[in-house]
Amino acid sequence: MSGVQEPSFLALSESGSLGAAVCHEAGLSVTPLEERSFAGGEFKLRPLHSVRGRCAFVFQTLTSTSSAPVADRLVRLLFLLNGLRDAGATRCIAVIPYLAYARKERRTQLRDPVHTRYIAQLLESSGADQVICLDVHNPAALDNAFRVPFDHLTALPMIADHFARHLPAERLAVASPDVGGIKRAQIFRELLAARVQCAVQLIFAEKRRASGIVSSGGLVGDPAGMHVIIIDDLCATGGTVLSAAGMCRSAGALAVHVGVSHAPLAAGLDNLLAAESISQVVTTDSVGGAHQPVAGAGYKLVTLPIAPLIGQALRRILDGKPLAPLLTCWPVSSSH
Repeated sequence: MSGVQEPSFLALSESGSLGAAVCHEAGLSVTPLEERSFAGGEFKLRPLHSVRGRCAFVFQTLTSTSSAPVADRLVRLLFLLNGLRDAGATRCIAVIPYLAYARKERRTQLRDPVHTRYIAQLLESSGADQVICLDVHNPAALDNAFRVPFDHLTALPMIADHFARHLPAERLAVASPDVGGIKRAQIFRELLAARVQCAVQLIFAEKRRASGIVSSGGLVGDPAGMHVIIIDDLCATGGTVLSAAGMCRSAGALAVHVGVSHAPLAAGLDNLLAAESISQVVTTDSVGGAHQPVAGAGYKLVTLPIAPLIGQALRRILDGKPLAPLLTCWPVSSSH
């Protein structure tokens, strides 16, 4: 459109490789960013090209590493959003593949914090006009927490596509490792059934958590003779998924496969890869970087790239196209 400025795309250095891939898929150019560190841990962020009058995409995945703890990443994101506003950006869109602090979305004990609301308030007050995330723990909680548009992308269609191409269609079951994930498992089962054109069974494990201790009950559904796919939004320690996998194998499952959108802690992923009860783990690179599997894991780990998905989403936002096709199938042609 004549007179419309080319959007800016800025990725903080700790998310730089993943951000560059997303930027390429969206058909954009990365706006160079000056990042200076000072004694005492303070820093300075400055776009090296003008952002005045432009829409600015700000890319940061909120995982944690020894060199860039999650709290540091969050503060840097907030400061950059504020700085872009001061520099004249007309619209700031925060692109956060993995949104930390999103699991504490409600009070379960007296005086509990509600982190989803706090994260929303911080991003909004720092100048975010729109937020884009991938497979948050509870999408409804984030919808309610944000007052600005919140777009929730999902890796479930690409995970379903992977399993549909590698597992026998007539012996598939989808399992949620706990009651709280049943809705996610139902959505995944529908995506998988549509892809393989066969009925897919739904199973879930009973799990209770109190004072940080997880206790498991039984299984609802029969996994005997089935290839079971345990689906979850993230793997932190892997304990919940391992418990469900063990129950499925004990109940006669032919094999247990795992699909998780995020693996923010390498130790949790290693626990899944080391488990004899699990045949394959499929995840994404949403937290950035490449995970080196534990010795002997072989081809047990499959990492799906999210750059094409997020890149298409940004392109659709710029072109005024709906994001709905990205939620139901993968890959999605540009004609949709």
